[in-house]
Amino acid sequence: MTKLTTKELTMISDALTFEGLICKKARAYSHTLTDTDLAGCMSSIADEHERRYAKLLEMIGG
Repeated sequence: MTKLTTKELTMISDALTFEGLICKKARAYSHTLTDTDLAGCMSSIADEHERRYAKLLEMIGG
């Protein structure tokens, strides 16, 4: 793996923060919505952002 620069690590860290927040919010919405279609949509969105979060962690060796 290529060594990441400080700037790249900062950008990945920021992206991890954003992906984590989006995942948590979408997951919370999926549990509070009464419309099952919307709840399912929010669950899918949360799953996608969780996958992105995991990929970003892989990039920094986490």
